[in-house]
Order: sequence, then C-alpha cells, then structure tokens
Amino acid sequence: MLFRLFSLTFVVLVFNLYACKGGYTSCIAKVKDSHTIQHNVLKIPLANNLLLLYSNKTPNAKIIKHDPFLSLYLVKDENAFKYPFDINMRLQLGTALVNNKVSYEGEFTQNQIGLNRLAHYSEALIYPALVTSSCCSLEGIVTQRGIIQKEYLKRFVTSKNTQYGDIGIRLKNDNNAVIVTDIDPYFANNPFKQGDCIVKFDGKKVSRASVLMRTILFSKIGTKHKVKVKRAKKYFTFLLTTAKRYGGGDLSDTFLESQGVFFSRDLSLVEIKKHFREYGLKKGDRLLQINNTKVKNQKELQIYIQKNPNYSKLLFERNHFQFFVNIK
Repeated sequence: MLFRLFSLTFVVLVFNLYACKGGYTSCIAKVKDSHTIQHNVLKIPLANNLLLLYSNKTPNAKIIKHDPFLSLYLVKDENAFKYPFDINMRLQLGTALVNNKVSYEGEFTQNQIGLNRLAHYSEALIYPALVTSSCCSLEGIVTQRGIIQKEYLKRFVTSKNTQYGDIGIRLKNDNNAVIVTDIDPYFANNPFKQGDCIVKFDGKKVSRASVLMRTILFSKIGTKHKVKVKRAKKYFTFLLTTAKRYGGGDLSDTFLESQGVFFSRDLSLVEIKKHFREYGLKKGDRLLQINNTKVKNQKELQIYIQKNPNYSKLLFERNHFQFFVNIK
C-alpha cells in the first residue's frame, strides 16, 4: 500500500514538473524544452507519442490526419517529449500567451465563431505561440488569423474524421442575439434570410454565436435539427439536415466551394473539382468579373453569389490574357 502511494505521488510530481509551479515561467520553459516552436511552425507534443502541428505547409512526417480548414495536423512523434501538453477542458481562471521567450497574461475578449472568426485576446498576439493555463495546459494556439480555441483542438485530436457540418448560414453576435449574416444559396432548400435571429436550436435557447456555430460544425452529417428564428415580428421553425461544410477558415468561403472551385485571397484558383473541370480552367487563373460585375476578393464574390446564385458568365485572367467562361 505504501509503495503504491509513493508511486502515485512520484507520477504526480513528475507530471507537474512544468505544471503550476512557477506559473507561466514554467510554461515558457516547457515550450522551450519541448521545441514546440520551430521555424514559425507549432509542433505541440501530446500524449501517446503524438504531435499536434499548426502549419500552412504539409509536414515531412507520418500524418495521421489533417484539418485543411484550420491547418492542423496530427503526426506520429518518433522522439516523444516526456511531459506532453494536455488540452484543458476544465474551468480555468487565468490564461496567458506563451512562447519560448515570454508570456503575457490576459483573457479572451471574443470566442471563436466557427471557422472564419477566430478568437480575440486582450493582449497583442505574438505568433507563433500558445495560450495556456498557469498549469501549462492548452487553452488555444495562436495563428496569424487569430486563436484556435481548445474546443476545436480537442475535437480534432479525438475525432475520427475532420469533416464539419453545415446548415447553410454564417453567424454573428448582436448584443445577446445571434444573427444570420450570410446565406449559402446552394444549400438545399435554404429557408434562412439575412438578419434572421436564431432563437432556439433543437429546443435549447441560443444566446452566443460561438456556441451555436460550434454545435453546427461539430454535428454529424445527416443529423436532423429544429431551428426557431425570429424574422421581424414573426417566428418560424425550420427542420434541417446537416450537410457537409466545404469552405471556411484557411479554405476560401465564397459558397462556390460546394460547386467545385476554391480561391486564394486575390481570387486565383487554387483547386478545381466537379463540373468546373469541363471548362478548361487551370490553377492560377484569376477571377475578375462575374456576370460583368467586378469582384476583388472573396467577400465581394460571396455577397454577389448570395444575390445571384444562377450566374452564367465568368471573366478570368491567365498570364495577362483575359477570357470568358460561360457556365451551363
């Protein structure tokens, strides 16, 4: 009995070599000793000889899975760190931005709203870095777009696939209301309108866009949901089935992704699928106009597509040569 108690105490002490003692100074040391930051790439050691990577480039490693929306990779770690990070799903009173040199205590000022709006922090972001508790548990990872919070990290590490669910809307907070900002015109029988206030989702009251969008994204494709909305002074209840999400995050999100085309920030084609391959388009072709309307970025294209989903004429540029593509 005494031996078992001693063994348990020893394990706890070893586990807490970096945890809590010394606060965020210990977390700095842990990031440094684990070589978590390498050439602007985050390589976070986890349990079971795994590494959680945030990288815009495909790593030269044995990839277990990849989330293209958030640029996350899970890879096998041949030289496992003895004191891996854990993803903190417990209540935490304090957090800090931490890299291998400094830490800045602060708090989240806006939670992550889906794939497109990453979390904000009270301190100026340092990149790359982690957000940790004082016990060095992960609360999020700092990217150039913002902070990917722990709920998304936990799902990625523990889920069997990296697909996300979709019901054809994008959301924002407006005081204590959750408002529909954008509507996917290609989502089958999409009943929403811009400005709809989401009141309930599956019978539960809705008050935060971050929670609702996470619920939608994490829901299994093919599951059915009941959504109650307020439109002007009237209430409506919609029955919807979760579909597969195609765009968002580090992928383009113009609503044309479900139709088979993905764009860079300047609307150059980065991927072509489905029937778009029939039109002779190539990666690198840059979209200039849609139905004779100029578009300069993804947001302008998304706004146009919402109003005009049945477009027919696209103007592209390739090597300073412009050409039209007529969509059937």
